[in-house]
Amino acid sequence: MDDESSLIARAQGGDNKAFEALVLKYKDRLYGIASSVCARMPSEAQDVAQETFISALKHIDSFKANAAFGTWLYRIAANNCWQRFRKAKTEAGSEIPGDRSGAHPSTPSAGETAIKNELSRAVSRALVSLPPDYRIAITLCDIEGLSNSEAAGRMKTSLPALKAKLHRARLLLKKQLADFR
Repeated sequence: MDDESSLIARAQGGDNKAFEALVLKYKDRLYGIASSVCARMPSEAQDVAQETFISALKHIDSFKANAAFGTWLYRIAANNCWQRFRKAKTEAGSEIPGDRSGAHPSTPSAGETAIKNELSRAVSRALVSLPPDYRIAITLCDIEGLSNSEAAGRMKTSLPALKAKLHRARLLLKKQLADFR
């Protein structure tokens, strides 16, 4: 398989197979990021991921190698999520769902399953309640496992600003989840 820079160069030259290989490489991660960033609109995550790849295809020529390709895709996805969130927020009578809970695999004990489901709903509600920048910082560092410097680069913010956002986000989550200790 070709390395990423070769795939990007070929995609910029109009090679659809090369772009398809990039999509396959990033689709799961991009969907995960879109799901986290669009936490208040979980049904939108798949659409955002698709729109991100469509936009990336249209604008592949504008990609400069001064940032990682994944970072470029992430910014497109984040912008798409924020645009959708702003649009939904401004529409009259629009209600944005706040519960992203899903079923966990069953466990032998029904009580344990109920507790895990309630914790999952509480964590989802807590994440949704965070400001978008805090939610993105938590997603990149604590869920995606990026280093603070990588996350700061993806968010186009300074390392101290990212650390402050992470600290505040974690404090808010801790406060909201205090009942589950």
